[in-house]
Amino acid sequence: MKRTHFILHFVIAATIATLLFPPAFAQSKDPKKDPEKIGERDVGSGVNFYSLEKEIALGKQLAQEVDREAKLVDDPIAAEYVNRMAQKIARNSDVKVPVIAKLIDSPQVNAFALPGGFLFVNTGLILKAETEAELAGPIAHELAHVAARHGTRQASRGQLANWASLPLIFMGGWPGFAIRQGVGLAIPVAFLKFSRGFEEEADLLAVQYVYKAGYDPTAFVDFFERMAALERKQPDTFSEIFRSHPNMSNRIKATQQTIEQLLRQQPMYIVSTSEFGDVRRRLAAMHERRTAEPPQTGPTLRRPAERGDGDERADQDERPTLKRRP
Repeated sequence: MKRTHFILHFVIAATIATLLFPPAFAQSKDPKKDPEKIGERDVGSGVNFYSLEKEIALGKQLAQEVDREAKLVDDPIAAEYVNRMAQKIARNSDVKVPVIAKLIDSPQVNAFALPGGFLFVNTGLILKAETEAELAGPIAHELAHVAARHGTRQASRGQLANWASLPLIFMGGWPGFAIRQGVGLAIPVAFLKFSRGFEEEADLLAVQYVYKAGYDPTAFVDFFERMAALERKQPDTFSEIFRSHPNMSNRIKATQQTIEQLLRQQPMYIVSTSEFGDVRRRLAAMHERRTAEPPQTGPTLRRPAERGDGDERADQDERPTLKRRP
């Protein structure tokens, strides 16, 4: 009888201990670290005073402000390419809202996403990326903020007053929360500048999205390394928000660990495409023309239409560049 009581007490104690202190292997099963569950997992859970519907409405209102104040690229080929690339990454992510991506004509290296799936990419970011896989990294990072609902979760932590106070942003209120992005935008900091934990989480999710979309995940690291070198030489190239991200060396190490520990090697990855090269050349030519043109002092004259790079695309190989893993 005593032996039976001992065994019974041991089983009860072990059960309670397991509930209170789960084994290490159970604790390690974080769905955010399981690329096989992308699209099925809820990465946006946490304290949030905004419903998903209000979050989309909020993002739409902020995006309209960007549309009014920023200079959007009017080249339909470049704009459509960026939007299509964003859609591809979004389909291989945890984003649960429709994504709308637009291209801002700005030489600064930057991209930002507003709540509700509104993504803006600067032309400067595309010009600094050397491959499509490198460009996929920052786009995936911003979509990770959308998927994890970082903007409204951070706002819910008290950095913004409440939903009803939002119009004050556009009436000169909240001077401590408005930030200029180099393109004349006044957007609340809480929707653009995230905590260190949220930035690290966005990197963790982004490299998985890049991988899931078929891109070489090591390009994520390559882009970080080149941006770190460029930032030391030309700090004015980057927007204030881009420079506010966590220490680059720490991000590189963390991303390398994610690749090694979570991602299975694939026989081949997409590195770049001829379309990326086309768009990059179009944007470079656009920037060069603007730099070379003297300021207008007389009447505006219309030049004959020039043949664009897009007219030659049919003669080029549209197949993506693949890299075979060793």
